[in-house]
Amino acid sequence: MSQAPNKRELMLSLLQPGFVPPYVPAAFFLHFPPAYHRGRAAVEKHLEFFRATGMDLLKIQFEMPWPDLRITDARQWAEVPKLGMDFYRPMLEVVEGLVREASGEAVVVLTLYSPYMIAAHLVRDGRLDADLQEAPEAVAAGLNRIADDLLEFVRACKQAGLDGFYHSTQGGEERRFPDRRFFDEVIRPSDLKVMREIDALFPFNILHVCDYHRAKVGGYASMEPFLDYPGRVLSCSPHIGGREVSLSTLYHQFGRPVLGGMDRLGVIATGTEEEVRSEARRVLEGAFPGMILGADCTVPADTPWSNLAAAIDEAHRLTF
Repeated sequence: MSQAPNKRELMLSLLQPGFVPPYVPAAFFLHFPPAYHRGRAAVEKHLEFFRATGMDLLKIQFEMPWPDLRITDARQWAEVPKLGMDFYRPMLEVVEGLVREASGEAVVVLTLYSPYMIAAHLVRDGRLDADLQEAPEAVAAGLNRIADDLLEFVRACKQAGLDGFYHSTQGGEERRFPDRRFFDEVIRPSDLKVMREIDALFPFNILHVCDYHRAKVGGYASMEPFLDYPGRVLSCSPHIGGREVSLSTLYHQFGRPVLGGMDRLGVIATGTEEEVRSEARRVLEGAFPGMILGADCTVPADTPWSNLAAAIDEAHRLTF
């Protein structure tokens, strides 16, 4: 009898057309307290979480505190300053530590925020969307500068041996802008600049179409704008265009494995272990070989690890 693949081999094989995994892989992600954002403490906490839950993928949370960029005129975005490698270096050290200790047993990826999302982090007064509509060319130039800065860090991660990124994008939500051209002409080009390079450099990238701010700006009317976005795996909310879309539908629409199935604010975060198991079994009734059980986004930080382990265990019990 041939030996079952380890988690790293399993996840890389999942990207190959026609591969049928021995069970449904699973992964959930959450943020750790500030004491575990840097250095050895961050490395150890990520490893503890990965091993305690039994998940099949190790994702590093991007936990750097963003500087406060003082923008007083929308045109200033055209000359947004670089953060530089001095800013990214502590995060790179966490990447190096986890690659060194875990790459033999797991695919290791890092959360990577899009240039638009980084720009939103840099202005705490929430003025980015208004500036983008007032001076789209200046903001587009700024996002391009942020992308160039980000790609310097990306290349350093390649040298460190990282397997890829969980690349999160926002800006295309249905109530974010009055006209979709703001997304198409300002945000999309910097998204693709980063994502096309990481797709060329790394074997395992997850495209995460994030609706974290759905209560404020809505979800996505359609996944059509993202069909040509790179990413070997898709992650998004199933709430699309006012209805719930199945993972199987998304799998066939995008032609790539899909991560998700469970509501990050639902039973996984608030229920008992038995309630979590019951919900996981319900979701897994529609399982297919390109499915990775997970949540539609990062689960709350206080989610019991035992709940995550229970959902993952149910996924691992389902064989094809």
